[in-house]
Amino acid sequence: MSPSLTFSGWNWLWPVLIFSALALVVLLWSYRALAGQPLRWVCLALKAVGLTALALCLLEPLWLGQRARPGANLFAVLADNSQGLQVKDRGEPGSRGDAVRKLLDPQESPWQSSLAATFDIRRYLFDARLQPTKDFSELNFEGRSTALGSALRTLGERFQGRPLAGVLLITDGNATDLALGATPKLDGLPPIYPVVIGRRDAVQDISVQQIAVTQTSFEDAPVTLQADVMTAGYRGQPIVTKLVDRSGKTVQEQTAEARADGESLAFRFQLKPEQPGLSFYQVRTGTPAETPAPGAPPPTTAEATLANNARVFVVDRGQGPFRVLYVSGRPNWEFKFLNRAVQIDEQVQMVALIRVAKREPKFDFRGRAGETSNPLFRGFGNQSPDEVQRYDQPVLVRLNTRDELELRNGFPRTAEELYGYHAVIIDDLEAEFFSADQAQLLQKFVSERGGGVLMLGGMESFREGNYLRNPIGDMLPVYLDGQDAAAAEAPGPVQFQLAREGWLQAWARLRDNEADERTRIEGMPPFEVLNRVRALKPGASVIATVRDGRGGELPALAIQRFGRGRTAALMVGDVWRWGMKDAVAQADMGRAWRQLVRWLIADVPARVQLTQEPVAADANGAVRLQVRVRDEKFQPVDEASVMIDIEPVVFAGTDGAAAATIKLEAEPALTEPGLYQVTYVPRQTGGYRAVASVKNNAGADLGRAETGWSTDLAAEEFRSLVPNVALLEDIARKTGGQVVAAADLDGFVRRLPELRAPVMETWSYPAWHTPVMFAFALACLLAEWGLRRWKGMP
Repeated sequence: MSPSLTFSGWNWLWPVLIFSALALVVLLWSYRALAGQPLRWVCLALKAVGLTALALCLLEPLWLGQRARPGANLFAVLADNSQGLQVKDRGEPGSRGDAVRKLLDPQESPWQSSLAATFDIRRYLFDARLQPTKDFSELNFEGRSTALGSALRTLGERFQGRPLAGVLLITDGNATDLALGATPKLDGLPPIYPVVIGRRDAVQDISVQQIAVTQTSFEDAPVTLQADVMTAGYRGQPIVTKLVDRSGKTVQEQTAEARADGESLAFRFQLKPEQPGLSFYQVRTGTPAETPAPGAPPPTTAEATLANNARVFVVDRGQGPFRVLYVSGRPNWEFKFLNRAVQIDEQVQMVALIRVAKREPKFDFRGRAGETSNPLFRGFGNQSPDEVQRYDQPVLVRLNTRDELELRNGFPRTAEELYGYHAVIIDDLEAEFFSADQAQLLQKFVSERGGGVLMLGGMESFREGNYLRNPIGDMLPVYLDGQDAAAAEAPGPVQFQLAREGWLQAWARLRDNEADERTRIEGMPPFEVLNRVRALKPGASVIATVRDGRGGELPALAIQRFGRGRTAALMVGDVWRWGMKDAVAQADMGRAWRQLVRWLIADVPARVQLTQEPVAADANGAVRLQVRVRDEKFQPVDEASVMIDIEPVVFAGTDGAAAATIKLEAEPALTEPGLYQVTYVPRQTGGYRAVASVKNNAGADLGRAETGWSTDLAAEEFRSLVPNVALLEDIARKTGGQVVAAADLDGFVRRLPELRAPVMETWSYPAWHTPVMFAFALACLLAEWGLRRWKGMP
């Protein structure tokens, strides 16, 4: 703080004023004879100032100020110990870590001794966590992450209520526990003085910034990958990016020319994993010399680091079988082509329940007295009830069933039976086929269980099947009421076409470009059967339409979310005509059926679900594993035993060694019934596979589930090699500190005691009892005497 001048001898004020007045009068009287001399007033002023300075000494002027009381305040010094400081800047003989060691070496930089003269120093290292140190000898710069936000938050909690005067933060500012542009929580912290380590110009480096994975029901390319690669110092040079599987085999490879420093390259890959379930891949990038073939010796590179040249990602295609129940009112061509198409998909099993004869009215035979049946059939009454179809029940045929008991009693009547399926397809079947309980159960199958329902067009579907004001009709994406006589007329041949939303859905398209898709649609044959509907319900989307001979558009395929599940309505009733055109059309139709069924069963939950989510702002890459357990009625299951096996995934050709599988037990959550969770902290960079095994309290298996994720701590640590000066400046500004250059650290430490601290003391220094004061007065008097002698004045 700036000192101020005060006077302690106020009892001498009147004598000083009287003396000054008399002296001024005497001076004016003595200099009256020098009228006309040009330097008369200068000499007068010099003598007056000299006499005034001597007179002021009688008032005892003092310098007063405040400074930090020595030994009463704490001061924290935080040094970054992460791998990011292993980077070597251009033109520097050593790494950034070497610069930190030199800065903290008492022999090289004596600023610590100056700081210790006034403050009680507390020294800390931080990487993934904050840890105390005695003399920074533990610095090895091998920390996996830079938990800057966590370190400052821990420091604030540790010194809460204590006289912490400031924090000297030595780091490059590249925090891994903060989102881009975010600032850590700084409540309760004193002024922070960052010391920026590293040069602000870009170093030579290639890094995988991020990977975006998109998975759809598009059959030929179900997985789309985009890798954003950032380069610095490689402008105009070729950059090779490879997609590698666990065995080290290169799946795909692309090359692009590097742009200006800081501009990213987007590499897009499309792949179809060979196996269902989880698949792990690695994206590797670099110059052609840095991406050798498998088995080649390690490359030599001019890059600052190779730790950010690769990232692992996981693809989850789901693990079947996904079971679909097809219910039809009569044998038809639609089932033939649909069943043939779905059989190609190894992950989908379609079970069919087809009615071959409708229910007939039961009759009473009225014959002779005592006879209850027609005598013509006498002698045939010893047949088994299982072999004789009753006339008051429909005749149903079961196909592709799991065993002889499945669907033995017709359409499921209980949740345990129906909820074993992932989707239900209703084809040309009137609403009266379902009892009131079955219709309500099917609605709950979608809204509560999360299943999918698709209704196909036909003579007894939609409004023609009396689904108006029916639980099944209520969940369809179209309105079934309000049609007039003109709207009910057959529209004649109609031509299929994609709606705007259909062009945006990959599962609704069969070609990889718009021109080929339009050509395919134009070549489709016209359809003859269409169930007309009044309109779409709010929230529903129309995927495809048909155009009649008069140019009018009618909805052909509509979808919507319903509760936890989804429903779809395909108003065309003779899709089979498409497959009768030629072999190419038949293949396209089969692919369209498979993609529609895949969309229908997508995101349908299983009885045991295992999900993972990263713990927010955790620099160690901690992952929270959550297991949701449901019974056969999809009700939450408490008192279950949930064990999770976690297996690290190692890629061939990398330095990682195979690690043992870790077994963890998940604990019940207090916030949600049927939820079990556990937190896992990965020990190495790479992919991880987790498998949950669930048993009830009796020891019976309830199911298994798996998930996977990747932890790329090194890639996150080296995401940017340029010091994050903006973040450090923001931290300093918000806490009242300032950014300090490493070269100015000694001078800054000397000024620290004069800055505001929790415990201050007042100091005073006599301004009059100094040689300077008397020398100033004497100088004024001697200057006046010298001028008079020089100009010859008396």
